[in-house]
Amino acid sequence: MTIQLDGPGVTIDEVVAVARQAATVELTAGAVDRMQAARDIVERFAEGEPKYGISTGFGALATVSIPPEQRKALQLALIRSHAAGMGDPVEDEVVRAMMFLRARTLALGASGARPIVAKAMLGLLNAQISPIVPEYGSLGASGDLAPLAHGALALLGEGEVHHRGRRRPAEDALRDAGLEPITFAEKEGLSVTNGTDAILGMLCLAAVDAAQLLTYADATAALTVEGMLATDTSFGADLQALRPHPGQALSAANLRTLLEGSALVASHTDDDPRVQDAYSIRCTPTVHGAARDTLDHVVVVAERELASAIDNPMVLSDGRIESCGNFHGAPLGFAADFLAIAIAELGAIAERRMDRMLDKGRNHGLPPFLADEPGVDSGLMIAHYTAAAMASENKRLAAPASVDSLPTSAMQEDHVSMAWGAVRKLRRVIDNVRRILAVEYVIAARAIDLRAPIEPAVATGALVSLLRKEVPGPGPDRFVAPDLERAEKLLRSGEPIRSLASVGVILN
Repeated sequence: MTIQLDGPGVTIDEVVAVARQAATVELTAGAVDRMQAARDIVERFAEGEPKYGISTGFGALATVSIPPEQRKALQLALIRSHAAGMGDPVEDEVVRAMMFLRARTLALGASGARPIVAKAMLGLLNAQISPIVPEYGSLGASGDLAPLAHGALALLGEGEVHHRGRRRPAEDALRDAGLEPITFAEKEGLSVTNGTDAILGMLCLAAVDAAQLLTYADATAALTVEGMLATDTSFGADLQALRPHPGQALSAANLRTLLEGSALVASHTDDDPRVQDAYSIRCTPTVHGAARDTLDHVVVVAERELASAIDNPMVLSDGRIESCGNFHGAPLGFAADFLAIAIAELGAIAERRMDRMLDKGRNHGLPPFLADEPGVDSGLMIAHYTAAAMASENKRLAAPASVDSLPTSAMQEDHVSMAWGAVRKLRRVIDNVRRILAVEYVIAARAIDLRAPIEPAVATGALVSLLRKEVPGPGPDRFVAPDLERAEKLLRSGEPIRSLASVGVILN
């Protein structure tokens, strides 16, 4: 797959293709023309009045005038000094998304960098070279300064990279890939560091992962409905239409589709003493739907950012170069915090559902903890503990990062977004919830097996059959961790969606 990078029109799917699927990227002729036109403006200003980032220092040093003979050294010093991150490296997929998105901004022609700079970034991507970017260093304003500087070091042949499965000096990796280091001209050091590209890249990846989790959450909830001998009447379209939130309608429709024809649901239509199911079952479409609506908002924010020029100062087509605040990560930080809250609740309600399935006093005829021989066997008791631990951690991770700010750069940068922290913890919430849903998958499938000979629905039966290829059914206690890991791996692979499609079930 080759993506034609024109600047405008980049999609979330293209970000994912570059980050995770090693798609190659090429600049269009239109992008090259726009970049060159902006560069011509920068070079005219290089000999005129002082302009930030062209003939001055940076941040609180913006009042320091830099003579022409020192301006290339200024750009080099900027990259080296700003590459000040610490901690473990972030994931290569994040770095690839960041480099692609920074090239996207440059291609818009509002940054004043030469086309060679964007081409050099794409050269790294296409050669599968990922700069080492440490975990800590970004405050989300002025964008991702330290992460982007670590990425830019590799363009200079400095720093370290991941290449061919190992960590090595950037200079060696560039040479082996047939790439030449570049030298930054006026403004270019600023143009490659002053953006929200890593934050945006992570938000795009999180949005795709969250969409998958929402589908899985409906699927594991449907399994629990059957395992608990609960009812699907509260998911009816007429009831849902009385509260017309779009996400709620979609989640309820998924549950109805998954449970269609279920003998387990039909088995207790008559003579059931229960008047209604617990909130964690009956309110599933409400909670899952609210998370869906939150994700819809986040996608809109991400798409707007994908259409934005993120830099400072900006080079305008009428020949002006003006300072602005487009690098501030508040829109992305708010979105990431909001989504972390919503996705954490998917895990919270799932944890409550599985707790009911394991409790003999509330699981309607199943053995305690779904154990083979209760007392001798503990069944899936501690699997629930694991899910509860992650659900509890998610409550802490859901506390918003974007309400925090620490002034930096001698009070010049006196309000920062902390959006980097917001999106980093969002990714951890997503990983936790995937694991929580894997635990529910294992527990609910065992509950359904224990209801035999009553049969589940076609769709839920397909999900149980898929799991049984990797995880054995009920029986004496065994090493549980590998079962949970295999279930999580299934969810991560996307195989449950394909399994449902094989029996004609397509979910929203």
